[in-house]
Amino acid sequence: MWILFTILAAFMQAWRNAFQSQLSKEVKVAGVTLARFIWAGPIAALYLAILYLWDDVGWPQFTGEFIGFIVGASMMQILATGLMVKLFQQQNFAIGAGLAKSEAIVAAILGTLFFGTHLSVLGWVGVILGGVAVFLLSAKQGLRHLSLSTVILGIASGSAFALTSLWVREASLRLDVGFPHSAAWVLLLVISLQTIVLVSYLVLKDKATLIDLLQRPKLTLLTSTASCFGSIGWFSAMSLQAVPYVKTLGQVEIFFMMLISAFWLKEQVKIKEMFGLVLIAVAAILVMWE
Repeated sequence: MWILFTILAAFMQAWRNAFQSQLSKEVKVAGVTLARFIWAGPIAALYLAILYLWDDVGWPQFTGEFIGFIVGASMMQILATGLMVKLFQQQNFAIGAGLAKSEAIVAAILGTLFFGTHLSVLGWVGVILGGVAVFLLSAKQGLRHLSLSTVILGIASGSAFALTSLWVREASLRLDVGFPHSAAWVLLLVISLQTIVLVSYLVLKDKATLIDLLQRPKLTLLTSTASCFGSIGWFSAMSLQAVPYVKTLGQVEIFFMMLISAFWLKEQVKIKEMFGLVLIAVAAILVMWE
C-alpha cells in the first residue's frame, strides 16, 4: 500500500512544483511558500472527517514529544519549501526540483544515525543510485557549469525536506489511533500550524506579498490542492514504511516533472536528464523489490 501512496504523492507533488514554479515568477518566496498551505487545511480536515465517518477510532492523546515533532516538521518544511522556490528562480523547473530530491539519501543517512532506521544492502544500493541520478540531473550544462550557490541551495532544501519527513514519521508513530488516522492527524496539525505562521508573518511584515498571492486565486488554489493530496500520499506512505525507501521511490516524481516541464512549461529535456531518469527507475525498482 505504501507504494501506491508514494506514487500518488509523487504525481501530485510534480504538479504542485509546476504551479509553484509559475507563481514564483510573480510572487515573492514567502507568498509562494504559503500557496502550498493556505487552502490545504480545509481539505486535510475534510479527509480526516471522512476517515472518522468510516471508522471512529476515538481521539488521540497528544504528548509533549508528539507536539515537538509537529512543530519541528512544520517549521522545517516551510524552510525547505522556501529554499526550493529559490532554486526555481536560479535554474529551470525540472532541475530545480531535481536538486531538492537529494532528500532521499540525506534521509537514509540521518535516519540511520539518529532515528533507528535500518536499510538492507539492496535498499542502500537503491538509495545511492537515486542520489547519483539526482546529482546528474542537477548539472544543467555539465558539472563545470553547476554553480556553487545552486548546489548549496539544493542540498539545504533536500536536507530540510529529509528532516521534515523523519519527524513526520516519528509523530505519526507516536499516536495511539493507528493508520490511516494517525497520518491524517499529523497532516492536519502540520498544515494548520504552517498556515498560521506564514499568514501571521505576511500580515505583520509583508502585506503586499499576501495581496499578490490572493490576487491569483486559481493558481493558489491549484497549488494548495495538489500539495494537500500529495501530502496525504507522503504522510500515509511514511507512516507505513521507512522514509528513505519512500523518498527513493518518490523520485519517480521526476518522470512526471519532465513531462510537465516539456509539455506544459515548454522547457527542453536533455539526453543527460533522460539518463538520470533511467537510474531513478532502477533505484525505484530496487526499493520496491526490497
